[in-house]
Amino acid sequence: MTQKPDKAFILAAGMGTRLRPHTDTIPKPMVEIAGQSIIRRTIDKLGQQGVKEIVVNTHHLAPVLEKHLKDISGPKIIVSHEQELLDTGGGLKKALHHFGDDPYYIINGDALWDDKTPNALQRLADAWDASKMDILLLLQSVATMSVTHGVGDYHLQADGKVKRARKRDAAFMFAGVRIAHPRIFKDSPDNAFSFLSLMDKAETENKLYAIQHDDAWYHISTPEDLAAVDKLFKERL
Repeated sequence: MTQKPDKAFILAAGMGTRLRPHTDTIPKPMVEIAGQSIIRRTIDKLGQQGVKEIVVNTHHLAPVLEKHLKDISGPKIIVSHEQELLDTGGGLKKALHHFGDDPYYIINGDALWDDKTPNALQRLADAWDASKMDILLLLQSVATMSVTHGVGDYHLQADGKVKRARKRDAAFMFAGVRIAHPRIFKDSPDNAFSFLSLMDKAETENKLYAIQHDDAWYHISTPEDLAAVDKLFKERL
């Protein structure tokens, strides 16, 4: 029952307040790591995975981001502009018509990760089972995070199901990469709301699953995080 997604959504509308002053002039997904923007790195990974169409939502400094996206030749990029911020759930629902009834990748605009073979996107696609899953998350072991700090969002069970840790004391952090089925939006609000509520809904219905990422992932929240990750990537050049 696996189905490899060929579309994706990148969440890029947020204000990025914790990363100021960098985000005073550019949206957070445009912050560069070793000379390349985070969003460009994500788009390249999606293209290599065979994704043909990517929807990117915009709000904060939207013209700056849209100009940056025009310089990218492929995959096809569709901009979903939000005049008023719709939060993660509302922003995704606004663009839901682009995905029909097919599962698709959803990636946070600041998600940055290293890959082994098979890569994280392929491993998610291989693990996806629409007959039992509404959302499949990529999780990072907090214990493996040394360059940036992590918090324990989820408990990962032996059967692949996950439980959210309300005290954030679990072994795994959500890595901002997932596959979702559009049906999860049924009966969701029509205004601004958080996608986390849909993750909680899937958990309640025993349709929230996850796999563990098998390489490094970076939680870029502050200027200090950015500097540390940029230094690491530049050392690899």
